[in-house]
Amino acid sequence: MSLPEVKLSDPKALRGYAHPLRMALIGLLRQQGPMTATQAAERLGESVPNCSFHLRQLAKYGLAERVPGADARERPWRATALNTSWDDASDDPQTRAAVDELSAVQLALYVRKAEEFLSRRAEESTAWRAVTGFADRPVYATVDEMAALRARIDALLTEYDDRIADPAKRPAGSRKVSLIHLALLADPPPGARDLGEQEGDR
Repeated sequence: MSLPEVKLSDPKALRGYAHPLRMALIGLLRQQGPMTATQAAERLGESVPNCSFHLRQLAKYGLAERVPGADARERPWRATALNTSWDDASDDPQTRAAVDELSAVQLALYVRKAEEFLSRRAEESTAWRAVTGFADRPVYATVDEMAALRARIDALLTEYDDRIADPAKRPAGSRKVSLIHLALLADPPPGARDLGEQEGDR
């Protein structure tokens, strides 16, 4: 199955999502279901007014919405989708700058997650330590080959999507694993380094 998705394309929306607390709030709503700003603040160790403000901002960009509550005092919030994506291929300078800003916030969150996991990894069983951790390997590929490789990886991960939306489908012993996908070009484009050196000589 494909997860319900919100795709951001407007630079304002991209920058609006580029905030650690907003990303944390969306993650919380997706993992634990609808909750009030008060409940979210308790779980994240934040103030209620701060969470309320950022939830309203998320709603402004179509990422969160109000739902009926048990009473009229405080209505809960829910995420509008289980996945957020954006276009990395835009040639518009404002969009590219906003995507870079969002990616930088996301990368910082990844680093914090990795550091937190590393700090408690020794507490995990040998079996879990054997199948988690950090690794990298070089791949020499064309643009078309990289596109095909990413599509194959996405197809493999899609097989597990129904377990995100429906906890009843998670097998006994399963745990949430964060698979962080970084595809990084190891070197600048051909000629870019030479051009930089020539400009520096002027």
